Amino acid sequence: MGRLTLVLGGARSGKSRYAEGRAAQAAVLLVATAQPLDAEMAARIATHRANRPATWRTLEAPAKVAAAIAADLGPAEVVLVDCLTLLANNLFAMGEVEGRAAHRRAEAELLAEVEALIQLHSGSHADWIVISNELGLGLVPPNPLGRAYRDALGRANQHLSQAADEVILMVAGLPLWLKGELGRA
Repeated sequence: MGRLTLVLGGARSGKSRYAEGRAAQAAVLLVATAQPLDAEMAARIATHRANRPATWRTLEAPAKVAAAIAADLGPAEVVLVDCLTLLANNLFAMGEVEGRAAHRRAEAELLAEVEALIQLHSGSHADWIVISNELGLGLVPPNPLGRAYRDALGRANQHLSQAADEVILMVAGLPLWLKGELGRA
């Protein structure tokens, strides 16, 4: 079984650049969870695509990520999931999530997705790198949906970090090892 690495950090902390650098010399399956729902996000996605090595295979999976990977894993040496944060966003946005029951359903779906990723990784020989935002260091969101989203992603990150061989927190482009071998890259 390959290594499972969780790369956490805030917005523009260098998470994707770091993870892509770790994967650069391998046969990579990049799993993109972003959806181009507006012009700005479409431009971000286009920039990511343009900066990615042409040899990498890309799988766009806004939900049911583990099932999509299982169907298209192929000869990947590294599976790079970018990112858990947008997967959570996609699940919370489905059907205009409102109310505590809907928030609990979205969180349960997110945790089920994380567990499915962990299980799929455990049967894989590829190294896996999962990127996610650390939202717990910021302000408390001013509305119930924001708080439910932050809490759900925090719990998902905790669950994934328990299964991970390595957890890295990115701060200002610098990796800080929280779990695993210091400096192993």
